[in-house]
This record gives sequence, structure tokens and C-alpha cells, in this order.
Amino acid sequence: METPNEIKKTVKEKYAEIAVQSKGSGCCGPTSCCGDSPADVDYSIFQDDYTNEKGYEPDADLGLGCGIPTHYAGINEGDTVVDLGSGAGNDVFVARSIVGGNGKVIGLDMTEEMIDKANRNNDKLGFKNVEFVLGDIEKMPVESDLADVVLSNCVLNLVPDKSKAFSEIYRILKKGGHFCVSDIVIHGSMSEELRKSAELYAGCVSGAIDQEEYIDVIKEAGFTNVEIKTSKKIELPDDLLRKYLSPEAIHEYRNNLKGVFSITVVGFKN
Repeated sequence: METPNEIKKTVKEKYAEIAVQSKGSGCCGPTSCCGDSPADVDYSIFQDDYTNEKGYEPDADLGLGCGIPTHYAGINEGDTVVDLGSGAGNDVFVARSIVGGNGKVIGLDMTEEMIDKANRNNDKLGFKNVEFVLGDIEKMPVESDLADVVLSNCVLNLVPDKSKAFSEIYRILKKGGHFCVSDIVIHGSMSEELRKSAELYAGCVSGAIDQEEYIDVIKEAGFTNVEIKTSKKIELPDDLLRKYLSPEAIHEYRNNLKGVFSITVVGFKN
């Protein structure tokens, strides 16, 4: 089993590759074949369509999300918003369109290449109240009681210590603040072979935990009024499973795993 540091290294390397290329067809695409590079993956199998969202910036959309958390985040004009695992800035720029000039949006990411890409996008847009910060979600370089809203889109799933991540979210939120997270969970059990697939891990699948356990982690961090706003079953293409799993593991996956789901969940800090 990979250590937490090894998992983070795997994720950083994969997302660094993704940061320096454009979206394209890949292993998660329904009709595509798989490339040799870890970046040759179309993670948009998970993602909802952002193109009609106010503030949408195509260059910031790498197809890596699994929902649209800004729809359910209750962001208000003037709010301070922190987006965890902000990538090239997709959700940051959508949130910026809501908070307006009097608010602030901070994007946090642990991959230097993503921070660089996000800053280039922001330089082009010219927003003075948008900031991208390099840092680890398990130990954020963000002051306590700062944010009105915390967002994350298909990223917390990749964090080895989810309890630490949600405790940090609780710390940086103001009293009365809340989070809205889109993420991947499972119903049922997942084979060890599937969990060990680094390609699937960076695609959010093999890092998934059971939905009930996920909600328990959130509540144990101190959040109240926790509610799942959306839930969508994700069908993994056979081509993807055959590339990374043995026939026996695919059989186990089909029989033991009741489903992989994209959920959007909210919770409040009293």
C-alpha cells in the first residue's frame, strides 16, 4: 500500500502533466483508447458542463471536476471564498463572478504547474481580488476564520487524510460559514487492485471511500446541517477497467462495488 507521501507524489506528478497539456480524449473517455502518458486521460467522464456558467474561462477548465459546487455553495457578493485544489482556476473564476469586486477568492493547490497556469489565466483576466496559493490541503497556509465559503471539486477524495482535510476546512471557515464540495464516493467495497491503480487514483476513483464513512468524517470535524445536494452514478468504461485491472479484479469490481458516485455535499460551522 502506498504511503500518504507516495500518494501525494503520484497525484502531483499526474496533475503536473495535465497542467501543461490541453484537454483531450483519453482512458476515461467512452470511446477512446488509452495513451501511454499519465496525462492522456479525459477525466471529463466525471464532470458536469461548465460552459454556460457565468465567469467561465475555457482556458481554466481542464475537465477535472465531478460537479459544479458553485451551484449549491450559497456564495454572496462580497464573500471570501477559498477553493481547494483549484487547478487552473475554473471554480475560482466562476466564484469571482459571484463575489464581485468587493469579495475575494483564493485558490489553493499543491502542484506548482497548476498554480503557474492559474496565475497566467488570472493575468489575462486582470482580477485583483483573486489569489492562487501553493499549499497542502492537510496543512493549509491560510489563516483561521478567514472564509465565508470553502469550495472543492473532485479533490478532497485525493487527500490521504480526509479527517485532517475537513478539520482544516473547519479551521479556516468563519463562524457561520460553510463548505460545498463535489467529490467521488463509493457504495460497497473496492478491490485492493483497484485501489492500487495510480491512474485511477489520480482520476478520483481508487481514493474513494464509502459515502457513509465520508459523511461521518465531515460530522466528526464539527460540521452541522450536512446535506448531500446531488448524487450521480459514474459508469467506468470497460476499456478503462481492462487496461488497469486483471479479469479477476474486474469481476470483483462488478460484484462487490455497488457503484461509484459523484456527490455534492454542504456543511456548516456553527
